[in-house]
Amino acid sequence: MRAQSGRSFGWLWASYAVSTYGTWIAFGAFPLIAVQVLHSPAFAVSLLEAAGLTVAAIVAVPLGPWVEHRAKRPVMIATDLARFLAMASVPVAYFLGLLTYGQLLVVSVVSGTSSIVFTAASGAYLKHLVHRDQLLVANGRFEGTSWVATAAGPPLGGALVGLLGPVVTVAADALSFLLSALGVLRIRGDDVAAPRAAATGLRATDLLDGWRFILHDRALRRLFLNSILVSGLIMATVPLLAVLLLGEYHFPAWQYGLAFGIPALGGFVGARLSARLVAHYGRHRVMIVSGWLRSIFPLGLVAVQPGMAGLLTVIVVEGLLITCMGIFNPVSATERLQRTPADHAARVLTAWSVSSKLLQATLMAIWGGLATLTNPLAAITVSGVLLLATPLLLPTRAHMTEPEPEPEAAAPAEDVRAG
Repeated sequence: MRAQSGRSFGWLWASYAVSTYGTWIAFGAFPLIAVQVLHSPAFAVSLLEAAGLTVAAIVAVPLGPWVEHRAKRPVMIATDLARFLAMASVPVAYFLGLLTYGQLLVVSVVSGTSSIVFTAASGAYLKHLVHRDQLLVANGRFEGTSWVATAAGPPLGGALVGLLGPVVTVAADALSFLLSALGVLRIRGDDVAAPRAAATGLRATDLLDGWRFILHDRALRRLFLNSILVSGLIMATVPLLAVLLLGEYHFPAWQYGLAFGIPALGGFVGARLSARLVAHYGRHRVMIVSGWLRSIFPLGLVAVQPGMAGLLTVIVVEGLLITCMGIFNPVSATERLQRTPADHAARVLTAWSVSSKLLQATLMAIWGGLATLTNPLAAITVSGVLLLATPLLLPTRAHMTEPEPEPEAAAPAEDVRAG
């Protein structure tokens, strides 16, 4: 049973890894296609990012309760295939001379929606597959994989774009989703689905169940507010950093890539250290310290200037920030899964993702306006100052009192520490 379960986790991890690498290899491909192939104006390129993110989040809202009552592996396979077909339609339409801006927008929405649903289903399945005391190690594996893909994917994608064009990177992304679906298909053993109530159909109140559960739990409520605010304020500055470094400071593209590729390796280091730090210092202390540090370091971007000194400043600041995120995120994800009953996991994870993406899109728009009224560096400074207050929302030790233990499901014991 343990050996079979270990292989199942390995296939789940491999599926996540291959699709994550594919996504980061194709990072920035849609804006490039919009500009270079379709000759879209700047507003249309911005709309492609913001509208795709917003519409996908809204469409995903009713899917959380729907996923909850269905076996999770078929849902993961279906969403992978949906992303494969959507992404594969772009190179096909391009080579047929039929590619349009509207198609890119639809593909962005389908891909974004499927990603939210896949995340909810895979998170619920991970809770079923991995024993409670191994969740932190498992989440650390996923977190580390994500940061390595963040560091390696864009340079590989940039090389592909330079050699073969942005459409080829989209084809590579499509293939990664097909491989991910095949990986999930190889998982063996039982699945998990919440029992359905006697009444059939989806009620309007079901749509709010995820948020209702989050807000009812004191620790989850504070962790939720902290997480979406931190991610929203950080993501709001990403386009502004591009404008500042590439536009005003005239960094070459390769330096801009280094400024964000090298620090991502800190996320891998942090993810690998996370479980060890928790074992030594305790979960709450690690969460508080890493949560405070990740809110302090972004203010260091105020010191960015042109030239090599500015490049080193960005690398150091982003490296420290991402290392703290690599430590914090697995602890946060584990706390979230352990406090959420199995029959609410998909709804909670969907509500979390939807809220985060909607807030990110909103703050990106607000900070874009703020940078227009002032300048990018001033807007980045405002974000850094506001981030200093976010740790006040982190759960206290009293809030993190262990919830009532759930009855163990039929899932076999899983040891994910090896490898």
